[in-house]
Amino acid sequence: MLFGRKPVLVTRQDALPGRPDRPFRIAPDHVVLGTPIEAPAPDGFEEIFFGMGCFWGSERIFWQIPGVWTTAVGYQGGFTPNPTYEESTTGLTGHAEVVRVVFDPAKVDLEVLLKAFWENHDPTTLNRQGNDVGTTYRSAVYPTTDAQLATVEESRSRYQQALKEAGFGDITTEIRPAAEAGEFWYAEDYHQGYLHKNPRGYCNHGFCQVGYDAAGHGQDAPTKVELPDA
Repeated sequence: MLFGRKPVLVTRQDALPGRPDRPFRIAPDHVVLGTPIEAPAPDGFEEIFFGMGCFWGSERIFWQIPGVWTTAVGYQGGFTPNPTYEESTTGLTGHAEVVRVVFDPAKVDLEVLLKAFWENHDPTTLNRQGNDVGTTYRSAVYPTTDAQLATVEESRSRYQQALKEAGFGDITTEIRPAAEAGEFWYAEDYHQGYLHKNPRGYCNHGFCQVGYDAAGHGQDAPTKVELPDA
């Protein structure tokens, strides 16, 4: 997989035009969790969006975490309305592949989700994760509240220090409010829960560099999310 090769983010003026309506349908319920895919977050729950390269493996990481209510994969951070997968992989929509994560903060702290995020991809490679090259595969976090944003930015500072001490480079992760990143566009149905439907499908996610110290959790937070063999 050597998709999304555009090395710099496309401008709004040069982005693909898209369309007013979604050109495909997706199943209403999560194939693993059984929860609604497109429903708003229930009262008291929160949502956040993570970009870690290919969204197949990224989604599987989060749906396995207790306290996560639902997940979905899609496109965010770009310009083209209702993009298709084929369009997004050109890099001409401006979107990143991301995972929508809806979680119950009474059951799982955002720090645990951030630990899974930071540890299971390489945030120091600009517009690339392994063989997946281009702005579509950029590292990104789009928080939905001011409190989330503050937690994400503080977590980046702590993880950058850990990377520096271990001899790794600078974090390139794009962090901005979800409202600024723009609408989350759901990906095609075959992408939703892809690695459950295709257990031996492509995945390049897993523990990457150094451990992330989840503030306030110590050893209660998992060092990494254990993934089934691909």
